[in-house]
Amino acid sequence: MTDETRPRVLFLCVHNAGRSQMALGWMHHLANGRVTAWSGGSEPADEVNPVAVLAMAEVGIDIANAQPQRWTDEVLLAADVVVTMGCGDTCPYFPGKRYEDWELTDPAGKDIDEVRAIRDEIGRRVQALLVSLGVPTG
Repeated sequence: MTDETRPRVLFLCVHNAGRSQMALGWMHHLANGRVTAWSGGSEPADEVNPVAVLAMAEVGIDIANAQPQRWTDEVLLAADVVVTMGCGDTCPYFPGKRYEDWELTDPAGKDIDEVRAIRDEIGRRVQALLVSLGVPTG
């Protein structure tokens, strides 16, 4: 696939430190370059949640060097699919975009067992999203 034909996915949450970073990690891992993906937040944290980093490392996905960042209109307009995770009214809405709202527990302040469950649910949802986009995984 060329860059112009790859699906483009944007994952959004408030702090861009847990759910959206884990989703981006799963997307990169499962899509293996067949999807262009970004993540962002409405109020980015200073760092990615260390428990989320640890949970992802347990499944062989390294998000340790990720840096929370604010979403931009440019990236949002470029996305084919916008996945929101708990940002409510702070998440942007542009008519004509495909939106999915994933209701997921915020991993902030949760222990590793709770974050593992969130990680696994995000992995399942990313896999389903890839199937809906017609993108082979692995």
